[in-house]
Amino acid sequence: MENNPIPQCPVARGLQSVGDAWSILVLRDAHTGLTRFDQFRKSLGIVPTMLTKRLKTLTEDGLLEKRLYSERPPREEYVLTEAGRDFLPVLMMIGAWAYRHCDGELARYVDVETGLEIEPIAIDAVSGAKLGTRAMRLSLHRESEPGDR
Repeated sequence: MENNPIPQCPVARGLQSVGDAWSILVLRDAHTGLTRFDQFRKSLGIVPTMLTKRLKTLTEDGLLEKRLYSERPPREEYVLTEAGRDFLPVLMMIGAWAYRHCDGELARYVDVETGLEIEPIAIDAVSGAKLGTRAMRLSLHRESEPGDR
């Protein structure tokens, strides 16, 4: 009999990588094109030691990678990895939730090509259903697909 560990909740595991506001805001800024330490610090108003920790964690967890942009003096920038780019829909959904449930005047995401406001929604790629419209449960095992027998 195999000794398989119990699968971890995906939300809990995801929060281990990006579970604090500073990390999420660094990723937001990286998606807007910021790459350099001083750019992040100025945008966020974050103390350098805190930013250093967040950039290190995001790099170790594979959401950002360091690239040398100057050899003399040596300077590095932080660019999104594939995993970091995959976080954009999460950022958009957090924003969509805030539009619906938080007070205050909020900035809006706009499509650069069309100029239209972006209204993100989450869709299940398998069923095509909008998330939140059907009951769901967390399963510790991969569900069989129709026809798998």
